[in-house]
Amino acid sequence: MGLFKENPFGHILFIKKFLIRFVGVLSHRRFRGFNELQIEGSEIIKNLPDRNVLFISNHQTYFADVTAMFHVFNASLSGRVDSIKNVGYLWQPKMNIYYVAAKETMKSGLLPKILAYVGAVSIDRTWRSKGQDVNRQVKMSDVSNISKALDDGWLITFPQGTTTPFKPIRRGTAHIIKQNKPIVVPIVIDGFRRSFDKKGLRLKKKGIL
Repeated sequence: MGLFKENPFGHILFIKKFLIRFVGVLSHRRFRGFNELQIEGSEIIKNLPDRNVLFISNHQTYFADVTAMFHVFNASLSGRVDSIKNVGYLWQPKMNIYYVAAKETMKSGLLPKILAYVGAVSIDRTWRSKGQDVNRQVKMSDVSNISKALDDGWLITFPQGTTTPFKPIRRGTAHIIKQNKPIVVPIVIDGFRRSFDKKGLRLKKKGIL
């Protein structure tokens, strides 16, 4: 029975662990080799509680941002400060890290579906769908899933809701904080837009900090 233990979203944990290791090993050289991930402030990660922590970040690519955070968080929990040297920190990764993502993005191919299993809390965007502006009601199931993720562990959210720079912050993040009262940790990402394509899968330029 323990082999098929699931998280609150029905994902089998040993499959999730395998996928985190697989994606981590594949992506490691993108952040330490082709380009160099310069990290500041990761010493606080190790002292955070195991659950109800909300990371708020700007958003430069669909997938590279979150992948880098998985590297930094797990490296920090393994005792590395501001470093992702030696990918062995992914052997026993933190299993309750989640991130908010647009449902249509996570269904757009095999790799997004794999990354969704790693930890996506998929939501329907209320303001945009298939490249068009829309105005939809917030789904209560989406609100419930965000609370479920925080109740189980750490959640990464991108309050601009887009990779376009200088867009206003969506009000939903304030509601998440008011309702769940998490510890809030801000993150700033820079250089990813120059390094990767919009999806964060293809390298555009090498040697970027």
